[in-house]
Amino acid sequence: MGRRYDPDRRQRIIDAAIRVVGAKGIAGLSHRSVATEADVPLGSTTYHFETLDDLLVAALRQANAGFAPVPDAVSGPELAAELARLLGEFLTADRGRAELEYELYLAALRRPALRPVAAEWAESVTAALADRVDPATARAVVAVLDGISLQVLLTGTPYDEPYAREVLGRVLARP
Repeated sequence: MGRRYDPDRRQRIIDAAIRVVGAKGIAGLSHRSVATEADVPLGSTTYHFETLDDLLVAALRQANAGFAPVPDAVSGPELAAELARLLGEFLTADRGRAELEYELYLAALRRPALRPVAAEWAESVTAALADRVDPATARAVVAVLDGISLQVLLTGTPYDEPYAREVLGRVLARP
């Protein structure tokens, strides 16, 4: 019997990896667990992703792609409010997804292969702010977004949009 043409298999494997990490954490990720979740032969996972790090890189890239950009028309005092609103959507619309994305993001601490992809997120947000603020302020905004996100996700504290808006406003108001 010949090979079955399956152009979506690689994407199904990435989606399955994200579901496995969401359900079991990165510790539960294996080629076998992903193959089972994706309903593909084990060899398909290793064909498309030689190592688990390769698979995690693809999953993190997909998670990064889901981040909502700041609309170009928003600047000045409205920028802090819009960033706070977007952060609130990210943290409250689907908490499980936010936790998953941060788990993938923080996996870069122990998995050097993920570091460039984790950095891509910070660079993309910094670039999205580039024509509205200076580079140092853009990096500070990314740090505030990360800090607030981690506090909410790790402590179970409810997201406080007015607080986020105030802190972001302070950072954006600095010369």
